[in-house]
Amino acid sequence: MNLEYFIAKRLATAKSHKSSVSSPIIKIATIAVALGIIMMLVAVATSMGLQQKIREKFSAVNGHIIISNFDDNQSEINTIPIATEQDFYPNFTTVSGIKHIQAIANKTALIRTEETVEGVVFKGVGADYDWSYLQNYLVQGTLPNVSSKITDDIVISEYLANRLKLKLNDVARTYFLKDGGKGYNLRSFKIVGIFNSGFQDFDANYVLGDIRHIQKINKWKPNEIGQFEVFIDDFDKIEEKGEEVYKAIPPIYNSTTIAQKYYGIFEWLKMFDFNTLIILIVMIVVATINMIVALLVLILERTQMIGILKALGASNWVVRKVFLYNAFRLISNGLLWGNGIAIALLLIQKYFQVVKLNPENYYVTSAPVVIDIPYFLLINMGTILICLVVLMLPSYIITKISPVKAIRFD
Repeated sequence: MNLEYFIAKRLATAKSHKSSVSSPIIKIATIAVALGIIMMLVAVATSMGLQQKIREKFSAVNGHIIISNFDDNQSEINTIPIATEQDFYPNFTTVSGIKHIQAIANKTALIRTEETVEGVVFKGVGADYDWSYLQNYLVQGTLPNVSSKITDDIVISEYLANRLKLKLNDVARTYFLKDGGKGYNLRSFKIVGIFNSGFQDFDANYVLGDIRHIQKINKWKPNEIGQFEVFIDDFDKIEEKGEEVYKAIPPIYNSTTIAQKYYGIFEWLKMFDFNTLIILIVMIVVATINMIVALLVLILERTQMIGILKALGASNWVVRKVFLYNAFRLISNGLLWGNGIAIALLLIQKYFQVVKLNPENYYVTSAPVVIDIPYFLLINMGTILICLVVLMLPSYIITKISPVKAIRFD
């Protein structure tokens, strides 16, 4: 083992006229590995970040699983009420992994000002509503207090506020169309909070306020609501939990996961995994090809040394290990630089949000990133392993070198 180390060190530090030939190629191979790992880590981090962020936003405004009447299942608007006296509410104990369940009701409305009018969906919420999502995106004011007596306070998006030219503490005159389209119910709400979630579909349509207004307008009883939103602990189990919830609720109700409701969006998200896989494969192939070229150049330049080593009794495998050791050193250098640059770029994006995205297309305002260290380590180890396994093939040339011919090689 000491002999192998000595030879490898001598091979790495040897300086001659011929070494100047391999130097640029070795540098190119190292740079290729560095660029490859940068592309792989950035692709994985942004793909995971975008998927996670979009899932969070869709889940926050819809819940992971929606329980409703069959007639209301495909509609954003609730017309047939559900009683809150259910075995699964307020605690869904029959299915494990349920984090929270809340009752809501939706109704279309028009908000009219002196200058403009906007169609909205008034989302009525109660004391059990989880405000933590909107709390993170609140840019002005506070959240409505719907836990005690009925309130006229609402929270509106910055997008709608700008279009309606309304500001904090202004009154939003809201018109709810009566059943059958004959007449309307007028309500005057006070804007106590303005949010910007970056989720364009939600910001452009929803206003949140007290559910008791919808109950009064629809002439529902105090125990009647539009639907239930169910939140689970692990999104990766959404299909499994969706099936369990469907079996646990009464047969007169239906349950739909957000992956089913927004099928097109979540199929689009799955494409990110495929695209990331393609990037990983291409980058590893490019890095491996460059390492093969560098290794072949090293072997050709050190043909005389190989012949001498064989003449001294070194086995083919010992000599091959020496060259593979040098290849490993080059790969490690490339990975070291690549990881450092990639993580630096990702941290800059995470904290300074340099790269912006169109929320109408990507549902976020900037490219989100997830720095998953175990996943990054797996990519690095996979790259090293694949490169070394593939490099076993060109190193096989060493076994074909004859000591007599190699010593005479110039």
